[in-house]
Amino acid sequence: MNTAARIIGVGSPIVDRLALVEEAFVAGVGGHKGGMQLVDTPAMEALLAEVPGETLVAPGGSAANTVFALARLNMQAALLGKIGDDAEGRYYRRTFEQLGGDGSRLKTCGVSATARCLSLVTPDSERTMRTDLGAAASFAPEEVSVDDFRGCRHAHVEGYLLFNPDLARTVLEAAKTAGCTISLDLGAFEVVNGAAETLPSLLDRYVDVVLANEDEAAAFCGRRDPRTGLDALHAHCETAVVKCGAEGALIRANGNIHEIPARNVDTVKDTTGAGDFWAAGFLYGHLNSCEPDTSGHLGSILAAEVVRHLGANLPPAAWERITEAFNRYLEER
Repeated sequence: MNTAARIIGVGSPIVDRLALVEEAFVAGVGGHKGGMQLVDTPAMEALLAEVPGETLVAPGGSAANTVFALARLNMQAALLGKIGDDAEGRYYRRTFEQLGGDGSRLKTCGVSATARCLSLVTPDSERTMRTDLGAAASFAPEEVSVDDFRGCRHAHVEGYLLFNPDLARTVLEAAKTAGCTISLDLGAFEVVNGAAETLPSLLDRYVDVVLANEDEAAAFCGRRDPRTGLDALHAHCETAVVKCGAEGALIRANGNIHEIPARNVDTVKDTTGAGDFWAAGFLYGHLNSCEPDTSGHLGSILAAEVVRHLGANLPPAAWERITEAFNRYLEER
C-alpha cells in the first residue's frame, strides 16, 4: 500500500504525564472524575508534587496523537502547533522527528513552558485530566500561513482550536488555500457547545471529514442518538464519523452508513488516545483510497491496541501487532 500521502496535524502539542492513582486521590483534587480542567503552571507544579509514585512521560495532544501514530505507520507526517523553548519542548520535537515526522513547522515560545497534561488513571481505567496549556495557549492566528501547509495533502485539525475562533478559521482557511483536504475531530462536547453558532458553517465551508464521539454528536444535534448525530454531521460534511467506544463506530459516506464493530480487548488498562488512534487508523485508510468501512476497521485495530497500554506511546511490539493486523485485514478484503 502506498504510504506517501502527506498529512499535517494541527493542535496543541502537550507533554502527557500519566499516573496510576487510587480513587481517593482523584476525589481529593476536586472537579468531576473523568473530566478535564485547565490549570495554571503553579497549580500544575503543586499537583505533580502530590502525585504518588512515578509518572509516565509521553508526547500527547489530540491531533498530535493521531499524526504520531501515522508516522509510526510510515506515513509522512508533520505537526503544526506551539511548544516552549525548554527541555520538554525539545523532547517533544526530537521524539516526533525520530519517528520520521516533520517537526520544522512547530512554533516556539520563549516565554511560556511547553503544555502539560496530567492524566490520573484510576483502577477502573478512567482518566481524570488537568491541563496546563502553557505555550500552546499563545499560538496566534498571525503565526499561521499557507506556507505551513505546503506539500501537505491533508490537514487533521483538533476541535480544541475552536476555543480560539480566529485561530481555527485562520488554520482552516490556510489549509484549504494550500490545497489540503481537511478532517476535524471535535474533541469534546464542551467544544461543540462553545462553537455552536459557528461550527455548522465551518463544516460546510472547510471540512471534508468530521469525527465525533457520542457526547459530541449529541451536543451537535441535541439528541443522544448516535444515528441522529451522524445524520446531522453528514448534512455538513461529505464523510461523518461517530465513535461509540466499546460499541464501535458509525460512518456515513457516499450515501451509505457503515457500522464498524469494536475489536474485543482482553484487558483495558487506559483509554488515553483511543479516539485519536481510531482517527489515525481511519485516516490511514482514507488517504490510501480505502473504502470507508475498511478505513473504519483499521481505526478499530489501532484503538483496540492503545487501550491495552498506559498512555498513547506504544512499545515496538505493539506496533508490530498493529502492522500484522493491518496486513492480515487488508489481505482478507
